[in-house]
Amino acid sequence: MNRTALCLLATVATVASAVPYLPGDDAVVLERLPVRASDPIAAELRRLRAEVAAAPSDPAPAIRLARRYFDLAMAQGDPRYVGYADAALRPWDASAAEHPEVLVVRGQLRQYRHDFDGALEDLAAAAKRDPQNPEPHAWRAAIYMVRADYPAARRECAVLHEVSDELHAVGCTAYVDATTGKTRTAYAQMSAALARHAKASAGLRLWAHTRLAEMAWRLGEARAAERHFRDALGLDLTDNFLLAAYADFLLEQGRAADVVPLLKDWARSDTLLLRLALAERALKLPSAEQHVRALAERFADAARRGERLHLQEEARFLLDLKRDARAALVAAAENWKAQREPRDAGILLEAALAARDLRAARPALDWIDSSGFENPGLRRTADALKALAP
Repeated sequence: MNRTALCLLATVATVASAVPYLPGDDAVVLERLPVRASDPIAAELRRLRAEVAAAPSDPAPAIRLARRYFDLAMAQGDPRYVGYADAALRPWDASAAEHPEVLVVRGQLRQYRHDFDGALEDLAAAAKRDPQNPEPHAWRAAIYMVRADYPAARRECAVLHEVSDELHAVGCTAYVDATTGKTRTAYAQMSAALARHAKASAGLRLWAHTRLAEMAWRLGEARAAERHFRDALGLDLTDNFLLAAYADFLLEQGRAADVVPLLKDWARSDTLLLRLALAERALKLPSAEQHVRALAERFADAARRGERLHLQEEARFLLDLKRDARAALVAAAENWKAQREPRDAGILLEAALAARDLRAARPALDWIDSSGFENPGLRRTADALKALAP
């Protein structure tokens, strides 16, 4: 995401870019690749790349490779895979309009980079060429949810009820309902749909359990939330979003000691490293400060490259780990311009309260009132902010 850099990070970026770093020793590690050569994933990627090389006039191998890279980016929270996916798909950009699946994957990559307008355009074109494909509508619904355009999201969900399976369609509608004041009804409907489709794909069941966990959490039903998180984890699929959501739940429950073993091997993901550092700080572990420094370097590097994909996490880092409420508020307010999901509202409200700035919080306060979103903690923060009014 291209963002206006925070003053502190802009200063760091300017200084860092003035003198390129040149290692004085060949043994210095500049970057660790996401996978080892002996890793089964590496073998799979080599095979897929070989298929692309063997059929340069066929888009299908390039699409398969790009999809695999995108899946890895989503699973591991590593944006480098999105760059690899872009490169795999680039030869087909000029003729993308002729290939609906190219449009779908390119739309996914654009939404990952928060080019939501471009993503919606690609996905709409894909849906027009292949009306029975549920994938473009599911992704458009997800983007509209990020933008808090709930009527548009509902329209996409309605199409899913016609072209997709029940669990997928009900899950889409329930996700909108749970964000617009109907959490308990949404939870009941999605739970029933999941029970009817207990043999759905593991990926779809993971998504359903994660969303159900979030709903139960908001409803104050911690045991149910824990059960859903555990059921999702038990599917043994790597999913960055699931790990981040469960870590947030554990942190809120005062269970930082459970976060460390959950995330100790996930330092390569910025979103998960943040949660790990928060847990380590709460436990007063020596590794906390090392991870805080690593996060600061990563955010500075991202600002220098113009790739501010995790601005929400950066705001939380500045607020909870650096104790800089004003800088956190700048980041959270900038993030809100593009992303308006509940977590985005939460960090904007928390940063505004810490900075005692009611005016900056107004967009998130208006969102709570207009959406009907149900979350006691968020509403307590909102009430505390409103109490600042003269």
